[in-house]
Amino acid sequence: MAKKESKRENRYIKKDDKKQIARIIKKTAPTLEERGLSMKDVLQKAQRIDNDEFYTRYEDVEKELNMYSKSIWKNKVVFCNCDDVVHSSERNTSAFALYFLRKFYELGLKKLICTHYAGKVDLLHQGPKGYIFTKYGFNEIDKKKEYPKNYTGSFDAPLSLKILHEEADIVCTNPPFSRAIDFWRILMTSGKRFIIISNALNAVTPAFIPYFQDGKAWAGYNRIDTYLSPKRELVNAQGHWFTNIPIRNRPKHRHLKIVPLADIPEKYKRYDDSQTLIVDHCYVPSDYKKPFAVSARPILNGLLEKGYIIVKDNQYFPYVNGKKCFGRVLVKKA
Repeated sequence: MAKKESKRENRYIKKDDKKQIARIIKKTAPTLEERGLSMKDVLQKAQRIDNDEFYTRYEDVEKELNMYSKSIWKNKVVFCNCDDVVHSSERNTSAFALYFLRKFYELGLKKLICTHYAGKVDLLHQGPKGYIFTKYGFNEIDKKKEYPKNYTGSFDAPLSLKILHEEADIVCTNPPFSRAIDFWRILMTSGKRFIIISNALNAVTPAFIPYFQDGKAWAGYNRIDTYLSPKRELVNAQGHWFTNIPIRNRPKHRHLKIVPLADIPEKYKRYDDSQTLIVDHCYVPSDYKKPFAVSARPILNGLLEKGYIIVKDNQYFPYVNGKKCFGRVLVKKA
């Protein structure tokens, strides 16, 4: 009897089409009507929100994650631990959750766990929630048994940390930029594989430079400049994907101009007051032995995969004619 039940559930969830996914999502969360809310209530709440909570568009998630080999996901537990809500409509479901639901069988996932943060951006009044999906179906984390008192659904809540350390294989989400330092620290300490979105300038920001210097993180394939606000309006933010999963045949390598120093146009190279070489426009001297300063862009384009290393675990600020310039990192040929 148990085998028949499993086959029936398995057959039910394996239909990988839009209607089927919508049905799966619908069962996981109550409707606005069931919560005693209207869309007007939701919009009024959205208008009162002022923070850095941006939602990733589905097309951006799909564009990045499709670049990785399907083999990295096989029989793995994926944890979406930053406000990755599952709702009764696809429109109000996290793009990350939706991607992995649609691709669950194609990727051969073992389990998908999504947790939802019940902070001031909890527009749909979901409350702190967690959902677990397997090939046999789905269920909400049992509130009485597993939700600790005062659980918020935040990535640093005790239950979220327990899932991260004890169950997750790969973390995939868009953490709030304002809490990136805390999120990266927790993630790096966990030792888990990850594909996440963060500020594009992390590569030249003191709190993050050591991760790049030590080879614990590097740029993913794509940048992201457009997101959705809680009011579903397009907003701009300078973001990029970051990962610790090997990048194969990085397309952005073609943007690096690794040439002899003499071949770099004069307008793209100069020396600061301490005689440190500064290069711009993704030019990189192939025959220069000393450390030189670059912006975040060459790092995001994969410079550290081309035989160059970061030599100082902090930001470097050049001074030119006594004037402080924007922050960079010092690199050199290994």
